[in-house]
Amino acid sequence: MRSNQPGSGQTGAGAGSGLGLKLGAAGVLFFLYFPFGIILLYTFTTEDSAYTFPPPGLTLNWFSVAWHRRDLWQALGTSLQVASLATALALVLGTMAALAVGRRQFFGQETISFLVLLPIALPGIVTGIALRSAIDLLGIPFSLWTMVVGHATFCIVLVYNNVLARLRRTSRSLTEASMDLGADGLQTFRYITLPTLATALFAGGLLAFALSFDEVIVTVFTSGQQATLPIWILDQLTRPRQRPVTNVAAVFVIALTVGPILLANWLTRRLES
Repeated sequence: MRSNQPGSGQTGAGAGSGLGLKLGAAGVLFFLYFPFGIILLYTFTTEDSAYTFPPPGLTLNWFSVAWHRRDLWQALGTSLQVASLATALALVLGTMAALAVGRRQFFGQETISFLVLLPIALPGIVTGIALRSAIDLLGIPFSLWTMVVGHATFCIVLVYNNVLARLRRTSRSLTEASMDLGADGLQTFRYITLPTLATALFAGGLLAFALSFDEVIVTVFTSGQQATLPIWILDQLTRPRQRPVTNVAAVFVIALTVGPILLANWLTRRLES
């Protein structure tokens, strides 16, 4: 006998809708991560110059080949240097900008906030062309430091956003109490403000490091003779042989950037809870 209860049809519709949402989510995840699966698969192929499916054979040899590539390690070292220095610069400048905007009310405050956020919204090629023109105009030789400055322009935004969000959720009563008890500005910053912002700075720094580490477009316009790991990978793709070595390097980049992003996401969610 068919049920005539009012809720029976809604329950069936809800179950169908839930299944549709799950299938849709699975389809989106497949669309996003299928290319990464291809890269991972072809790090183990025995074919060195072309991709055929299924792979003719599987081997771990390319990891050994990549391990002994000195140019790969040099590119990795350059990437780590640039990302670390750009992150350190972004932490200082981004925090200063967030403190200025978050702790004071003044004319043009929203305009300054918009200008700080603008570099992350601009296309990378526009930022790269602008930076290269400025470097040429100033007569500065292209080097590791020009890459650091170029990366810092968009890394500042990540630190600024995290610190500003934290400041807006923090009461100013602790800072005011510290000043009332006789602490000067430096002492208040060291013992009150900095511990309050510590997790926000850590999360912003991790995101900035990950973004700088895999940046390509701005690096192309601001680099000198040095090659970062993403630039090295791009250059290797134009060569017909040992392409699985490039895949090994790409998997390493994925592993190195996913960790900081996941950790930063966890810290951000913890701050918001």
